Amino acid sequence: MATTTPTPAHAAPLDLVIFGGLGDLSVRKLLPALYMAHMHNNLPELTRIHALGRQTWDRAGFESFLQEKVPGFIEPKAYNDTAWASFVARLNYVCVDATQAQDFQALAAAMQPGSDRVYYLATAPTLFVGICANLSGADLIDAKARVVLEKPLGHDLASAQKINDDVGQFFQEHQIFRIDHYLGKETVQNLMVLRFGNTIFEPLWRSPHIKSVQITVAESVGVGSRAGFYDGTGAMRDMIQNHLLQLLCIVAMEPPVSLDPDAVRDEKLKVLRSLRPMKVSDVARDTVRGQYGAGASKDGSAMGYLQEDNVPADSGTETFVALKAHINNWRWANVPIFLRTGKRMAERRSEIVIEFADLPFTIFADSPRQSVNRLMIRLQPEEHVQLHMMAKEPGSGMKLRPVHLNLDLESAFTERRAEAYERLLIDVIKGRLTHFMRRDELEAAWAWVDPIIEGWKQLNEKPKAYTAGTWGPAASSALMAREDSSWVEES
Repeated sequence: MATTTPTPAHAAPLDLVIFGGLGDLSVRKLLPALYMAHMHNNLPELTRIHALGRQTWDRAGFESFLQEKVPGFIEPKAYNDTAWASFVARLNYVCVDATQAQDFQALAAAMQPGSDRVYYLATAPTLFVGICANLSGADLIDAKARVVLEKPLGHDLASAQKINDDVGQFFQEHQIFRIDHYLGKETVQNLMVLRFGNTIFEPLWRSPHIKSVQITVAESVGVGSRAGFYDGTGAMRDMIQNHLLQLLCIVAMEPPVSLDPDAVRDEKLKVLRSLRPMKVSDVARDTVRGQYGAGASKDGSAMGYLQEDNVPADSGTETFVALKAHINNWRWANVPIFLRTGKRMAERRSEIVIEFADLPFTIFADSPRQSVNRLMIRLQPEEHVQLHMMAKEPGSGMKLRPVHLNLDLESAFTERRAEAYERLLIDVIKGRLTHFMRRDELEAAWAWVDPIIEGWKQLNEKPKAYTAGTWGPAASSALMAREDSSWVEES
């Protein structure tokens, strides 16, 4: 089993507190990630993990819950009974109603003396300010404490500002970690190295050498049990405002002066503030909203969004968005950037496609079409980077065929690759802010998204229907065609 050097025994103890510690996020992501960090000695030696909930369980009831729920979300080859038993020994359950100030005395009693403290708020944002106030009232916040805020962080700019103001009453900006798990993916972090650690791409990473950029985050599943949250939120708020705009920032940012967190985030902020604002006429022309209907899926037949539990029969919530963005600066002048996300699509896929400019002239008469040079950065389900180019087919002629060079990141390195939540949780523990959103980034993203949502309201058009198991409404292909481009699966 691969290990890293353990934290020295004299390091301060750590109390990591998960509000919503019995919830879906904790069970599926946080506790499995912490198990992996524990197994590979990436947690301080004196770490205690406190899961908070409202059930009145004793220790046996808590351990029974853990054993039933969590191991199924740990990679089978990584699970063993010895490591699990030692991990469970680090865990503690505290019965706390986050809305009741008196309950926080039980949490205070469970803390280790002099510990560093990390509070992970895996709850609805409406509880954030109350939790922070109750932590402060129980004297549980000091200069070393950190708080992790799970999305969604607001539903528009005003609500995001209120969340930031509320939490900012109790934590300074450098203590606040706004988490976006996409920024923890190895391939996303490798994108900065690909761009700024190699000389071959940077001279071409600009207009007019790049024809277009595509960023896709596609899900094959529907809303499922999240319908109550999702309806009224939709794909724009749930995915575009955070995940896709953050990916866009990393693709489009200028080289930071250093890897200092604020230097990196300054450059991302410049991208967000350089996005061309959309008027209603732009919204009508450059965006597509969709809503999935019944159809086929990989797990069999799939019901339409309006037939999902807890979705109103007349819901106008979009489950698909495709849009064209422009960045108003020299590097990206006249380069369309296409963002696309949706549920119940043909497959689960997250990728970034850099389409380089066409040849101004071809000397190969037998070539069936214009050559296509693309850099494809796949984030999930597998992680790889491919450079697509043209090569000569074997034989006496000069017939060309598309081929690709492949960097398979999973096989290129023998070291274990941590999952996104594990990597980001370790960053929180170590106080590394680079891969977390700063307040001004979050608010700049909302400032660009809000006029699009308002434009949809003014247009008063229902989302376009698309069949489950497809790549979305036909209008998204037309959006690309107007720029002489096509989604990668259509070309």
